[in-house]
Amino acid sequence: MLQWVLKMNSRIKDKIDELNKLIGELEEIIPEDLELYIEDKKLRAASERYFERIVESVVSLAFKIVQEKKLEVPDDDKTVFETLQKYHFIDKVLAERFKNAKGMRNILAQEYGKVDDTLVFEAIHSKIIPDVEDFIKQIKKRLA
Repeated sequence: MLQWVLKMNSRIKDKIDELNKLIGELEEIIPEDLELYIEDKKLRAASERYFERIVESVVSLAFKIVQEKKLEVPDDDKTVFETLQKYHFIDKVLAERFKNAKGMRNILAQEYGKVDDTLVFEAIHSKIIPDVEDFIKQIKKRLA
């Protein structure tokens, strides 16, 4: 592990540390039960906010990698994942998942239309944490 840390830009390492912290904090509050998630407005709002922050941190990390490795500059936040995929930092499945997560983050942050609490709960409860862990694993492997 020390080997990859030595090769990694400190801003990238800091962003990974931030992501791990956010994931840990989300794990502390996210309920196991959908009904509790829907009933508890404060818990739901906090969980959604953590989801937003985590997605934004992943996007920020992706751009830091693009910048450090002098890759082609993506057009927007969603295409940054395509860029990382193109240069073999992450796989296609993970790139698609984060493009979708970015879309859901935009819905939550901008309050576009009605939010499907069940869909959001599933994304927060069972998708974002393993996806972030996989993202970190894949980029560490490529940066090593």
